[in-house]
Amino acid sequence: MERKSLYRRRRRKMMHHMFRIWMAMVVVMVVTLAVVGSVSGESAGCTSRYARRLSQRGIDMPYNSSYFAKPVGENPPQQVHLTQGDYDGKAVIVSFVTSKLAMPKVRYGTVRGKYPSVVTGYTTQYTFHNYTSGFIHHVVISDLEFNTKYFYKVGEEEEGAREFFFTTPPAPGPDTPYAFGVIGDLGQTFDSATTVEHYLKSYGQTVLFVGDLAYQDTYPFHYQVRFDTWSRFVERSAAYQPWIWTTGNHEIDFLPHIGEITPFKPFNHRFPTPHDASSSSSPQWYAIKRGPVHIIVLSSYSAYGKYTPQYSWLVAELKKVDRKVTPWLIVLVHSPWYNSNTHHYIEAETMRVIFEPFIVAAKVDIVFAGHVHAYERTFPVSNIKYNITNGACIPEVNPASPTYITVGDGGNIEGLAIGFSEPQPHYSAFRESSFGFGLLDIKNRTTATWTWHRNQDGEAVSADSVILHNKIYVEKDVMLW
Repeated sequence: MERKSLYRRRRRKMMHHMFRIWMAMVVVMVVTLAVVGSVSGESAGCTSRYARRLSQRGIDMPYNSSYFAKPVGENPPQQVHLTQGDYDGKAVIVSFVTSKLAMPKVRYGTVRGKYPSVVTGYTTQYTFHNYTSGFIHHVVISDLEFNTKYFYKVGEEEEGAREFFFTTPPAPGPDTPYAFGVIGDLGQTFDSATTVEHYLKSYGQTVLFVGDLAYQDTYPFHYQVRFDTWSRFVERSAAYQPWIWTTGNHEIDFLPHIGEITPFKPFNHRFPTPHDASSSSSPQWYAIKRGPVHIIVLSSYSAYGKYTPQYSWLVAELKKVDRKVTPWLIVLVHSPWYNSNTHHYIEAETMRVIFEPFIVAAKVDIVFAGHVHAYERTFPVSNIKYNITNGACIPEVNPASPTYITVGDGGNIEGLAIGFSEPQPHYSAFRESSFGFGLLDIKNRTTATWTWHRNQDGEAVSADSVILHNKIYVEKDVMLW
C-alpha cells in the first residue's frame, strides 16, 4: 500500500510538472505569434487613438500668406506645375499662368542656365460666373531621356523669367526602384501647408494626387481665385516633380443655377492629363507607366456603368498591362471602395461592384483613394462572390486581392473625419483621424514599403508602415501564375 501511495504521489507530481511546462510553452507561443503578427503587418486591425483637431474645421491661410505670394516681374510666370506628358514617362507637361498674354514657351537643357531646346505649346483661358482666369499655358516637352535631370525656364527675361528643374523617371523595368508620395484632399489651410512642407522633406519622386485640390467650391459661386492661390502654394513641389492628377468631387464645379453646366471645366483648363496617350476620351480617366509601375486613374464622378466610355476604356487598358515590364499595378480613385468611416460610407459601392471583378482579376496591387478626411489601410481584401441570391456579401481577406489605402487627410478646410465605425471591420488593418501623407517606396519587382506620416511627427517617423508583396511576383523571380 505504501509503495502504491508513493507511486501515486510521484505520478501526480510529475503530471503537475508537465502541466506547468505545457502552460509555459503555450504562453511563449502566444507571445511569439503576437509579436510576429505585429511586425509583419498581419495582426488584427488597429484603430489609433492619436488624433488632432477633432472638432474643428480647418482654417484657410490668409490671402497675404507667403505661400500665395506672386513672383516679381512685369508678367512673370506663376502657378508652375508639372505632370507626365505621355504613356511611358519620356515627356512632361509644363503648365503656368501669366496675367497678360505671353508666348506659351519653355526652354530646357541638361545644364543649369543653358537651354538649347525650345518648345512652344498652347494657351487657354476660361470664365466662371464673374471670374476670368489668367492666360493658362501648357507646353509638352517630349523625347526626353530616362533618368535624367533637366533644367527649364518659363517666361521672358524682360517680364520676369523663372527657372526650375525636374528629373525624368527610369525606364520602365521590373527591378527599378522608385518612390511615390501620395496626397489627397489637400486644400490650402495651415494644416495643408504642414503637409506639403512635411512631404518636401521626404524622398518622394512623384506625387500621386487622389483628388480634391483647392476647395474653391467651399466659397460662394465656387470662387476661382482659390485655384490661383492653391496653384502658387503647391508650386514649391509641383514645379519640380510631376503630380499625377485624379479628379475629386470638389473639381466638378457644376452650378447650373448660375449657368455653369460643364463639369470639370476649371480643372480641365488648368490641369491637363495625358489621356490621349492611353486612348482615353476624357482627361478624368487615363493611364501611364512610370518606372516599375503601371498607374490607372479612374473618375468617381463620371459615368462608369457597363458600356460607358470609362468602363470600356478600363477593360481595354487592363489588357495592355505587361507585368514583366511594369510589375506593379496601381489604381487611383477619389471615393474609396473600402471605408469604415461613417463619412462617405459606401458612397462608392456601385463603382466597386462594377469594377472590382476586373481589378481583382488583373491582380492590382494597391488602390489609393481620398475623399474621407482620415487615413485607413486595409488588409488585401475583395468582395466579388456576392450575387443577389447567395448571401455571400462579406468582404474576404485574401493575399491575392488589392490593398486599399485612403489618404484623404491632406489638411482641407472641412476638417478631419472622426466617425470610425465600431467594431473595426475585419478587413481594416489600421485607421487614424490625423492629417498627413503617404510614401510608397518600391524596391524591386517583389517588394515595396508603404509608410504613412502624420503631420505632428518628424519626417523620418512613420505612424503606420507595412511591407507589400507584389501580386504577381514572389522571391526568386517565381511567377504566381
